[in-house]
Amino acid sequence: VQLQASGGGLVQAGGSLRLSCAASGIFYSINDMGWYRQAPGEQRELVASISSGGSTNYGDSVKGRFTISRDNAKATVYLQMNSLKSEDTAVYLCKQNIRKLPHLAGMDYWGKGTLVTVSS
Repeated sequence: VQLQASGGGLVQAGGSLRLSCAASGIFYSINDMGWYRQAPGEQRELVASISSGGSTNYGDSVKGRFTISRDNAKATVYLQMNSLKSEDTAVYLCKQNIRKLPHLAGMDYWGKGTLVTVSS
């Protein structure tokens, strides 16, 4: 199983970006999906997560600006980022908890990350 993230780039403050993260390979199902970010010199933090049932959770700093969604048929999680601020600059990493077989517990898989740079 591999995760491929895309959609990062350079954007001006106040702008928008949409990140995508698709899982490929052979597996049974996907549980939670999420986005994390890590800025230089900072700890990794949760940006947003979404359960298999569609329940969402957001970090306080992005509430009201970011929206996480998923397409189970495409094994893809999205992050719509609006009203971007310079402090949103970071490498964004996606995580999916994937069950490879029905009798196995889910395991966390991480994408390589995509850089988001917000200029002020």
